Amino acid sequence: MPKPVVPEEKRRRRRPTRGGTVLSEPLIVATALRLLREHGSAGLTARRLGLALDCDPSTLYRYFRGMDDLTLAIGDALIGQALAGWAPTGEWRADLRTIGLRIHAEYVAHPQAALLTANRVTGRAQELAADEAILDVLRTAGFPLPETVRIYHAFIDQTLAFAALDAASLALPQDSLRADEAKWNSTYAQLSPTTHPRIAEAAPLLAKRMVTSAYPTALEMLLTSAERSL
Repeated sequence: MPKPVVPEEKRRRRRPTRGGTVLSEPLIVATALRLLREHGSAGLTARRLGLALDCDPSTLYRYFRGMDDLTLAIGDALIGQALAGWAPTGEWRADLRTIGLRIHAEYVAHPQAALLTANRVTGRAQELAADEAILDVLRTAGFPLPETVRIYHAFIDQTLAFAALDAASLALPQDSLRADEAKWNSTYAQLSPTTHPRIAEAAPLLAKRMVTSAYPTALEMLLTSAERSL
């Protein structure tokens, strides 16, 4: 059975680690994010995390019930960092655009963590605050409750889906990423108008657009659709 998580107030009274570090949940999450960035998801283990924090790996289970619990905390931290300092302006379309772009950017800035957490539901404080904010923006704008839920569902899933897609590209080895991007010029742009007329005519534009994220465009399309329903 998993060990019970020690309440925060009791953790603060624990002695520092061998290296003099006072452990905390935010410190562990920040260290885990660094390990993910440096080693990928396979490199995030209790043993490696303990080495990085100069503590016995078993100490981590005073803060998290297991590595999956830590994964949820990482996802929650990304959402919290994305919306830190954000406040609604009263312009629902601008507010949703800002929330979406902030969340997408934060996940893309941590591609390995994004791949690990984008499909998870954390149920933690930062995720709940973000959901409450999105729903409040829509309800305050005057959307009926069923329409609010419909738009919220599309908005958050689209944001996280594009974040995961773009993060997956960034998580590739650089050689593979460059090779993929080069194909728009080396393969698509070289196709004959006789055999592939539509690709041939679109090739110059495809070469420019397909190496960038489609999320801003998709977000505007969603917001325009929502505005028409309002």
